[in-house]
Amino acid sequence: MSQDPWLQNYDATCRLAQEIAENIHERNRQQRTGGNPAKINMTLRASLQKLKQNIAQLKDGLLRASSSRRVMQSEADRRQNLIDDLLTREKQLNATFKGDITEPEPSRSTLMAEGAGTSHGIAANPWLVNETEETRGLNFGEIKQQQQRIIEAQDAGLDALAAVISRQKIMGQEIGNELDEQNEIIDDLAHLVDKTDDRIRNETRRVKLVETKSASCGMLVVIVLLLIAIVVIAVWPV
Repeated sequence: MSQDPWLQNYDATCRLAQEIAENIHERNRQQRTGGNPAKINMTLRASLQKLKQNIAQLKDGLLRASSSRRVMQSEADRRQNLIDDLLTREKQLNATFKGDITEPEPSRSTLMAEGAGTSHGIAANPWLVNETEETRGLNFGEIKQQQQRIIEAQDAGLDALAAVISRQKIMGQEIGNELDEQNEIIDDLAHLVDKTDDRIRNETRRVKLVETKSASCGMLVVIVLLLIAIVVIAVWPV
């Protein structure tokens, strides 16, 4: 089953926020090492503007879904909380980009949230995920590799599920074909029974007709014999 479009947009917005955080980290690293961050600053400005637009689209989509009652009130409240978290994150990123505050540290937990993915259609909030012992001490590259392995395992599970569904579909089609053949056989038997019934009725009528004719012939013989007896008696000398 496909994921809710709103949740897909939310996941994409979370990934964009994570990308911005990583770019800010890289921009700050270049500044510390004497590099020229002009190009990455341009990218960051465009990404921050895109993040703002995505959050506005999420708010608009939630408003439409709530007004048309496509989502329950509890789900609408949960999504509003996710949007509020995104707005807070956007403010933090803008402040960090401008240098008003130091670079935040939610990026590792964000990566782990993305690795965990979503469950039962509920989008994970990447800034509320605590780092586990499995990822503590790993760098970004190692966390991404771990995340990729999780995604590959999920893909393998989905492929296996798709294969099972495909086999069930084939079995269903075969059962449907067999039922069609059985229905054809039943129709043929019903037609044969109808023809046999008609023949039985015809033969029954013929038997009754023969019985009627036989009875008539018997009566005729009796009458002839009586006539002969009468004639013999009449001519027999006394």
